[in-house]
Amino acid sequence: MEQTEQLIIEQLKTGNERAYKFLYDHHYQILCHFASQYVKDDFLAETIVGDVIFHLWEVRESIEIRSSLRSYLMTSVRNRCLDYLKSQQSQHEMPMSSPGLQDFPVLNYIKGDDYPLGRLLEKELEGKIMKAISRLPEECRQVFHLSRFEEKKYNEIADELGISVNTVKYHIKHALALLHEDLDKYLAVAIALLFEQLK
Repeated sequence: MEQTEQLIIEQLKTGNERAYKFLYDHHYQILCHFASQYVKDDFLAETIVGDVIFHLWEVRESIEIRSSLRSYLMTSVRNRCLDYLKSQQSQHEMPMSSPGLQDFPVLNYIKGDDYPLGRLLEKELEGKIMKAISRLPEECRQVFHLSRFEEKKYNEIADELGISVNTVKYHIKHALALLHEDLDKYLAVAIALLFEQLK
């Protein structure tokens, strides 16, 4: 292990906030990309990485890292991703608590997670999703609601609203893009608030 990394780990153990910030500045983006390869969802990947780094801060006094810091973090992220995927296989037939929220895999993750970031998001994220849906353009919101909440097929929605099936598909895709963008901003704020709590 390089001397610089050893120094960062030692500073992390003493509660040095700069060492904690170093983890985000130098590892966050690559870890998110790495996690995304497993879970196929950028928002979920960011949540998992945020959890791993936040948990590392919580147990900083007892951590023992013998490999490189990057390797340690990637192993932790990989294990968390695999745990999530395994839990999804066993719960595949279980419905979400609210209809339509299957579009947001992050909900499945935080509902079964034991770490602080998951608990923080669990209480608020579902409400944030519903508010984000209410902010969608009118026709886009109507199509999304009929598809995700009333479970209607694309051709049924097209007939009901007098639009083409391709227009229905466009609205669904557009709605999901807008919702993920809206929720990504929320996650960034949530992580920023966690930073503030550590000061």
